[in-house]
Amino acid sequence: METVLVKTSTAAIIDARNVTYSLEVAWRPLHILKQVSLRVAPAEVVAIVGPSGSGKTSLLMLLAGLERATTGSVSVNGADLEALDEDDLARFRRKTMGIVFQSFHLIPSLTAHDNVGLALEIAQPQLSMSQVRERAAAALTAVGLGDRLDHRPSALSGGEQQRVGLARAMVANPPLLLADEPTGNLDQTTGAVVVDLMFDLARKQGTAVVLITHDPHLAERADRVFTMTAGELVETTVAR
Repeated sequence: METVLVKTSTAAIIDARNVTYSLEVAWRPLHILKQVSLRVAPAEVVAIVGPSGSGKTSLLMLLAGLERATTGSVSVNGADLEALDEDDLARFRRKTMGIVFQSFHLIPSLTAHDNVGLALEIAQPQLSMSQVRERAAAALTAVGLGDRLDHRPSALSGGEQQRVGLARAMVANPPLLLADEPTGNLDQTTGAVVVDLMFDLARKQGTAVVLITHDPHLAERADRVFTMTAGELVETTVAR
Protein backbone atom coordinates (compact mmCIF):
# COMPACT_ATOMS: atom_id res chain seq x y z
CA MET A 1 0.00 0.00 0.00
CA GLU A 2 1.39 3.43 -0.96
CA THR A 3 2.32 5.73 1.88
CA VAL A 4 0.01 8.72 2.32
CA LEU A 5 2.34 11.66 1.97
CA VAL A 6 0.20 14.78 1.78
CA LYS A 7 -1.39 15.92 5.00
CA THR A 8 -3.97 18.59 5.58
CA SER A 9 -3.01 20.86 8.45
CA THR A 10 -3.74 24.29 9.82
CA ALA A 11 -0.20 24.37 11.22
CA ALA A 12 2.78 25.91 9.45
CA ILE A 13 3.26 24.85 5.85
CA ILE A 14 7.02 24.99 6.56
CA ASP A 15 8.58 24.30 9.94
CA ALA A 16 12.37 24.13 9.77
CA ARG A 17 14.14 23.97 13.11
CA ASN A 18 17.83 24.42 13.95
CA VAL A 19 18.89 23.26 10.49
CA THR A 20 22.55 22.93 9.64
CA TYR A 21 23.92 21.90 6.28
CA SER A 22 27.58 21.07 5.71
CA LEU A 23 29.66 19.65 2.89
CA GLU A 24 33.13 18.19 2.99
CA VAL A 25 35.57 20.15 0.86
CA ALA A 26 39.24 19.15 0.73
CA TRP A 27 38.62 16.84 3.71
CA ARG A 28 37.28 19.72 5.78
CA PRO A 29 33.66 20.58 6.60
CA LEU A 30 32.20 23.61 4.83
CA HIS A 31 29.32 24.94 6.95
CA ILE A 32 26.72 26.34 4.54
CA LEU A 33 23.73 26.72 6.88
CA LYS A 34 24.08 27.39 10.61
CA GLN A 35 21.18 26.73 12.99
CA VAL A 36 18.55 28.04 10.58
CA SER A 37 14.92 28.06 11.73
CA LEU A 38 11.97 29.15 9.59
CA ARG A 39 8.20 28.87 9.96
CA VAL A 40 5.87 29.81 7.12
CA ALA A 41 2.10 29.88 7.52
CA PRO A 42 -0.32 28.64 4.85
CA ALA A 43 -0.83 31.28 2.12
CA GLU A 44 2.01 33.44 3.54
CA VAL A 45 4.56 35.02 1.21
CA VAL A 46 8.11 35.05 2.55
CA ALA A 47 11.13 36.57 0.81
CA ILE A 48 14.74 35.63 1.55
CA VAL A 49 17.45 38.06 0.49
CA GLY A 50 21.21 38.07 0.91
CA PRO A 51 24.47 38.07 -1.05
CA SER A 52 25.48 35.32 -3.45
CA GLY A 53 26.98 32.35 -1.62
CA SER A 54 25.18 33.11 1.65
CA GLY A 55 23.16 29.87 1.58
CA LYS A 56 19.79 31.01 0.19
CA THR A 57 19.54 28.43 -2.58
CA SER A 58 20.86 25.69 -0.29
CA LEU A 59 17.99 26.41 2.09
CA LEU A 60 15.50 26.22 -0.76
CA MET A 61 16.96 22.87 -1.82
CA LEU A 62 16.46 21.54 1.71
CA LEU A 63 12.87 22.80 1.80
CA ALA A 64 12.23 21.02 -1.51
CA GLY A 65 13.76 17.79 -0.23
CA LEU A 66 16.40 17.92 -2.95
CA GLU A 67 19.13 17.96 -0.28
CA ARG A 68 19.18 16.59 3.27
CA ALA A 69 19.89 18.63 6.37
CA THR A 70 23.03 17.66 8.26
CA THR A 71 21.27 18.28 11.59
CA GLY A 72 17.92 19.71 12.58
CA SER A 73 14.49 19.00 11.14
CA VAL A 74 12.48 20.13 8.10
CA SER A 75 8.72 19.63 8.04
CA VAL A 76 6.63 20.63 5.01
CA ASN A 77 2.83 20.44 5.05
CA GLY A 78 2.99 18.25 8.14
CA ALA A 79 5.45 15.72 6.70
CA ASP A 80 8.95 15.18 8.14
CA LEU A 81 11.17 15.21 5.04
CA GLU A 82 13.91 13.28 6.82
CA ALA A 83 11.52 10.33 7.26
CA LEU A 84 10.84 10.05 3.51
CA ASP A 85 13.03 8.05 1.11
CA GLU A 86 13.87 9.39 -2.36
CA ASP A 87 10.81 7.86 -4.04
CA ASP A 88 8.50 9.19 -1.34
CA LEU A 89 10.11 12.61 -1.62
CA ALA A 90 9.55 12.67 -5.38
CA ARG A 91 5.86 11.83 -4.92
CA PHE A 92 5.59 14.37 -2.12
CA ARG A 93 7.07 17.15 -4.27
CA ARG A 94 4.68 16.40 -7.12
CA LYS A 95 1.64 16.70 -4.84
CA THR A 96 2.74 19.45 -2.49
CA MET A 97 4.93 22.06 -4.17
CA GLY A 98 5.62 23.95 -7.33
CA ILE A 99 9.15 25.16 -8.06
CA VAL A 100 10.21 28.07 -10.27
CA PHE A 101 13.90 28.44 -11.04
CA GLN A 102 15.94 31.26 -12.53
CA SER A 103 16.52 29.07 -15.59
CA PHE A 104 13.27 28.00 -17.18
CA HIS A 105 13.93 24.22 -17.46
CA LEU A 106 11.22 23.67 -20.07
CA ILE A 107 11.32 20.54 -22.25
CA PRO A 108 12.37 21.98 -25.63
CA SER A 109 10.60 19.38 -27.76
CA LEU A 110 7.22 20.00 -26.10
CA THR A 111 4.78 22.85 -26.66
CA ALA A 112 3.89 25.20 -23.83
CA HIS A 113 0.59 23.31 -23.48
CA ASP A 114 2.36 19.95 -23.22
CA ASN A 115 5.02 21.23 -20.80
CA VAL A 116 2.28 22.32 -18.38
CA GLY A 117 0.08 19.31 -19.07
CA LEU A 118 2.89 16.85 -18.38
CA ALA A 119 3.50 18.38 -14.95
CA LEU A 120 -0.20 18.10 -14.11
CA GLU A 121 -0.43 14.55 -15.42
CA ILE A 122 2.47 13.51 -13.18
CA ALA A 123 1.09 15.32 -10.12
CA GLN A 124 -2.50 14.11 -10.56
CA PRO A 125 -2.46 10.87 -12.59
CA GLN A 126 -6.14 10.22 -11.84
CA LEU A 127 -7.16 13.00 -14.23
CA SER A 128 -8.37 12.17 -17.73
CA MET A 129 -6.40 13.48 -20.69
CA SER A 130 -9.18 15.92 -21.53
CA GLN A 131 -9.09 17.25 -17.96
CA VAL A 132 -5.31 17.62 -18.13
CA ARG A 133 -5.47 19.53 -21.40
CA GLU A 134 -8.29 21.76 -20.20
CA ARG A 135 -6.56 22.67 -16.95
CA ALA A 136 -3.18 23.18 -18.66
CA ALA A 137 -4.80 25.56 -21.14
CA ALA A 138 -6.52 27.42 -18.29
CA ALA A 139 -3.20 27.74 -16.42
CA LEU A 140 -1.50 29.21 -19.47
CA THR A 141 -4.41 31.56 -20.08
CA ALA A 142 -4.09 32.73 -16.45
CA VAL A 143 -0.52 33.86 -17.15
CA GLY A 144 -1.45 35.55 -20.41
CA LEU A 145 -0.36 32.82 -22.81
CA GLY A 146 -3.70 31.53 -24.04
CA ASP A 147 -2.59 32.31 -27.59
CA ARG A 148 0.77 30.53 -27.21
CA LEU A 149 -0.40 27.01 -26.33
CA ASP A 150 1.18 25.36 -29.37
CA HIS A 151 4.47 27.26 -29.27
CA ARG A 152 7.65 25.44 -28.30
CA PRO A 153 10.12 27.16 -25.95
CA SER A 154 12.39 28.23 -28.84
CA ALA A 155 9.50 30.31 -30.22
CA LEU A 156 8.89 32.08 -26.91
CA SER A 157 10.70 35.02 -25.33
CA GLY A 158 12.45 34.66 -21.98
CA GLY A 159 9.53 36.26 -20.17
CA GLU A 160 7.06 33.97 -21.91
CA GLN A 161 9.14 30.92 -21.04
CA GLN A 162 9.18 31.94 -17.39
CA ARG A 163 5.41 32.40 -17.50
CA VAL A 164 5.12 28.85 -18.85
CA GLY A 165 7.33 27.77 -15.93
CA LEU A 166 5.01 29.58 -13.51
CA ALA A 167 1.91 27.97 -15.05
CA ARG A 168 3.61 24.58 -14.80
CA ALA A 169 4.44 25.16 -11.11
CA MET A 170 0.92 26.30 -10.22
CA VAL A 171 -1.28 24.11 -12.44
CA ALA A 172 -1.82 21.44 -9.74
CA ASN A 173 -2.78 24.08 -7.12
CA PRO A 174 0.08 23.20 -4.74
CA PRO A 175 -0.02 24.51 -1.15
CA LEU A 176 3.61 25.68 -1.51
CA LEU A 177 5.55 27.51 -4.22
CA LEU A 178 9.35 27.76 -4.04
CA ALA A 179 10.85 30.40 -6.33
CA ASP A 180 14.62 30.80 -6.76
CA GLU A 181 15.47 34.14 -8.41
CA PRO A 182 12.53 33.82 -10.84
CA THR A 183 13.33 37.17 -12.48
CA GLY A 184 17.11 36.71 -12.58
CA ASN A 185 17.24 36.11 -16.35
CA LEU A 186 14.63 38.74 -17.24
CA ASP A 187 14.77 42.47 -17.82
CA GLN A 188 13.18 44.69 -15.20
CA THR A 189 9.89 45.27 -17.03
CA THR A 190 9.38 41.63 -17.98
CA GLY A 191 10.39 40.51 -14.50
CA ALA A 192 7.79 42.80 -12.95
CA VAL A 193 5.08 41.21 -15.11
CA VAL A 194 6.13 37.70 -14.06
CA VAL A 195 6.22 38.67 -10.38
CA ASP A 196 2.79 40.29 -10.56
CA LEU A 197 1.42 37.08 -12.06
CA MET A 198 3.15 34.92 -9.47
CA PHE A 199 1.83 36.92 -6.52
CA ASP A 200 -1.65 37.15 -8.04
CA LEU A 201 -1.88 33.39 -8.65
CA ALA A 202 -0.54 32.60 -5.19
CA ARG A 203 -3.08 34.89 -3.49
CA LYS A 204 -5.97 33.48 -5.52
CA GLN A 205 -5.01 29.86 -4.86
CA GLY A 206 -4.02 30.36 -1.22
CA THR A 207 -0.51 29.13 -1.95
CA ALA A 208 2.37 29.88 0.42
CA VAL A 209 5.45 31.29 -1.32
CA VAL A 210 9.11 31.22 -0.38
CA LEU A 211 10.93 33.58 -2.72
CA ILE A 212 14.70 33.89 -3.09
CA THR A 213 15.64 37.23 -4.58
CA HIS A 214 18.39 39.84 -4.83
CA ASP A 215 15.81 42.56 -5.54
CA PRO A 216 14.93 44.51 -2.37
CA HIS A 217 11.89 46.09 -4.04
CA LEU A 218 10.52 42.67 -4.88
CA ALA A 219 11.22 41.43 -1.35
CA GLU A 220 9.26 44.37 0.11
CA ARG A 221 6.10 42.96 -1.44
CA ALA A 222 6.28 39.84 0.73
CA ASP A 223 4.50 39.45 4.06
CA ARG A 224 7.83 38.88 5.79
CA VAL A 225 11.46 39.31 4.76
CA PHE A 226 14.47 37.34 5.98
CA THR A 227 18.13 38.05 5.32
CA MET A 228 20.68 35.27 4.91
CA THR A 229 24.25 36.16 5.79
CA ALA A 230 27.05 33.57 5.88
CA GLY A 231 24.57 30.77 6.47
CA GLU A 232 22.59 32.50 9.23
CA LEU A 233 18.95 33.53 8.73
CA VAL A 234 17.45 36.58 10.49
CA GLU A 235 14.05 38.17 10.00
CA THR A 236 14.42 41.75 8.79
CA THR A 237 10.80 42.64 8.00
CA VAL A 238 10.21 46.39 8.16
CA ALA A 239 6.93 47.36 9.81
CA ARG A 240 4.50 48.81 7.27
